[in-house]
Amino acid sequence: MSENQKKKYQFICSRGTLDGAYPSLVLALNTVRLGHQATIFYTFFGLDVIKKGGAERLKFYPLGPMGAIPGMPQLASSMMRKQVEEANIPDIPTMLELCMLEGVQFVACHMTMEMMKIKRDEIIDGVIVMTAEQFLQQAADCQINMFT
Repeated sequence: MSENQKKKYQFICSRGTLDGAYPSLVLALNTVRLGHQATIFYTFFGLDVIKKGGAERLKFYPLGPMGAIPGMPQLASSMMRKQVEEANIPDIPTMLELCMLEGVQFVACHMTMEMMKIKRDEIIDGVIVMTAEQFLQQAADCQINMFT
């Protein structure tokens, strides 16, 4: 498939949690494996996924009152990591590495970085920074652009 025939897919990750990070990574990885182009745009707390050391610290927060119980996010995160391992699914750091190796483009939101005072050197190597305008210009040519 030539570069001109490749479809372009964009995924937006705005949550810095285990269940917030996996969908965009899984969809993007499968997109490139199908021969298309994939971009993940990280904004707001999604930036935690691409901060140096951030992928290793992501947690799972149960919904509702269960999530408010002290210690529950740690317990739920441990349980989710165990389920991921038992299902033979790569962990988030490995998924990030696979995506990068296979050509997924990672983009950090410039406005969010400014707002949250995140410096470029706090973000993992290989991530580009874009303004909302730049992202929207890219999005205009996409077949799919979705929040995950």
